[in-house]
Amino acid sequence: MPMTVVVTRSQPGRVRGFLASCMCEIAPGVYTAPRMSAGVRERVWEVLTKWFEPGPDRAIVMTWPDPSLPGGQAVEVLGVARVDLCNWNGIYLARRDLTEEELCTLTTQQEKVQSGERDVTVSSEPNAKAAS
Repeated sequence: MPMTVVVTRSQPGRVRGFLASCMCEIAPGVYTAPRMSAGVRERVWEVLTKWFEPGPDRAIVMTWPDPSLPGGQAVEVLGVARVDLCNWNGIYLARRDLTEEELCTLTTQQEKVQSGERDVTVSSEPNAKAAS
């Protein structure tokens, strides 16, 4: 019986209460069950699917180990996820669109590299300015 994790965003109280009745809420909207059987997991997902109310900022993601799938992990999603999960060479990668600021910074860095400037640094800091 593998670990099951459910992450919710903007869900009504009955969904959160239901999940808290069968899983441990380790952080707001994050539920875990270290020994949930496949049958119980399927029933929980069935209830979540029936109760899910679509909305612009509502989502539920469930994941659990499955050695037959890419990365050894199964993923189910209700609603619109903030990232796209992509299978790349057998592992899941999370992809999201760049913000206008990130796109502008990336374009500027690319232009500097193409023009031959040597002191180009790229920071993972969201508000950091690139050195030139």
